[in-house]
Amino acid sequence: MPTTFEYTWDTPAYKGKTSFPTGLYIDGKWVDGGDKSTLDVINPTNGKILTTISEATPADVDVAVKVAQKAFDTTWGLNASGATRAKLLNRLGNLMEEHIDELAALEALDNGKTFSWAKNADLAGSIGCIRYYAGWADKITGQVIETDENKLSYTRHEPMGVVGQIIPWNFPLMMMSWKIGPALATGNTIVLKPSEFTPLTALRMASLIHEAGFPPGVVNILVGLGSTVGAAMAEHMDIEKLAFTGSTLVGRKIMEAAAKTNLKNVTLELGGKSPNIIFDDADLDQAVNWASHGIFWNHGQACCAGSRIFVQASIYDEFLKRFTEKTRSLKVGDPFDEDSYQGPQVSKLQYDRIMGYIDSGRQEGATVHFGGERHGEEGYFIKPTIFTDTKPDMRIVKEEIFGPVGVVIKFDDEDDVIRQANDTVYGLAAAVFTQDINRAIGTAHKLKAGTAWINCVNQLHPNVPFGGFKQSGIGRELGEYALHNYTSVKSVHVNLGHKMK
Repeated sequence: MPTTFEYTWDTPAYKGKTSFPTGLYIDGKWVDGGDKSTLDVINPTNGKILTTISEATPADVDVAVKVAQKAFDTTWGLNASGATRAKLLNRLGNLMEEHIDELAALEALDNGKTFSWAKNADLAGSIGCIRYYAGWADKITGQVIETDENKLSYTRHEPMGVVGQIIPWNFPLMMMSWKIGPALATGNTIVLKPSEFTPLTALRMASLIHEAGFPPGVVNILVGLGSTVGAAMAEHMDIEKLAFTGSTLVGRKIMEAAAKTNLKNVTLELGGKSPNIIFDDADLDQAVNWASHGIFWNHGQACCAGSRIFVQASIYDEFLKRFTEKTRSLKVGDPFDEDSYQGPQVSKLQYDRIMGYIDSGRQEGATVHFGGERHGEEGYFIKPTIFTDTKPDMRIVKEEIFGPVGVVIKFDDEDDVIRQANDTVYGLAAAVFTQDINRAIGTAHKLKAGTAWINCVNQLHPNVPFGGFKQSGIGRELGEYALHNYTSVKSVHVNLGHKMK
């Protein structure tokens, strides 16, 4: 039988404890993986093993899909009313709120983000997302379409069936909520794979899903490697839809697998290299504060991070001075220290990747204006880093680093910065800082990005869609738009009296 993870916190930020099974959650039960193998979960603050969890296999994916299909056919899908789905989602949201400190502490422990950010941003957003889609569950409607008096024509938005969902390690619980909220509201059943780096909140959520009263098989959670479990989900002939958040490289592999198998519907929320444009009439102090949040929030591990900071030439020197002071003030440290702003990177793999980019920037001739070094003697901490004197073809300018590394780039005028900002294969997000509303909206409309923030950065709401242009993805998360990812439209024609001769 699966083991139980038990942990007690006694920190300035949180005092409490947790206990939950660490197996696979399939058909409402905790089970070991088919091979009885396990995965180590590492504490990123010190590199030590937190616990071991059951590892799923492709055979386990088959089992989970079968039970999910059974649940869809018998207790969920078209057999559970919108009101029933809404009630269960609201129960889940209430349970999450009851356990908000515990879940935030698990996020901080597992991912390395600070407890305060986890509680006030990630958990607040996750609970809000689940409740938002609870409100949609009984409002999934089609249309009556007039053709002629002898026919009634209407559309139905029906659940797709078994959906696969693969979530990343940077916002484990928030990404889980973004995925399961619209999928459950529309009546689908789920096979979900959390990242093997950050599985703890998903496993704890399985207990809360069970407690909320969702029928067995409606939500199944399998932790495994992307190369095995993720690939098996992408290739599975009985998974009708797959939603993935992660790298563009893996997103391509998922699309290829879907094309080669059952042409499953695919939505992808992928990478970014988001421009943050600061014009010379911006409120400079606010632009500095938001730019800092834009790149250093969640230790830079955000697909929408404002990693390319474009500053108009006339204010470049003053901005860089104030931005450096702001960066210097950010405390890097234990996620449970109340004054820590930035914790460790999620894993040694990610730490090494980011440090490799920093070395690349140096080698290609850019200037490390601030940071560029590890912080402390253990764990995966990196000082927030600012590069200057960059060129457009440098890797640190072109590629997604996914860490606390920003490049500050000088620009001359609006045409110049729009050209530079759009010179990327990505198109997830962008930001504009100016007090000229015409310039703000005009620039935002010219940027090739799925989200444009004006005088703010990284603002996300459950009712506002989020997703990318170009190689940043396909489809939208959040809002009413996300519901379209999880339903199939059926047209029904009813003959009311026309007789065929």
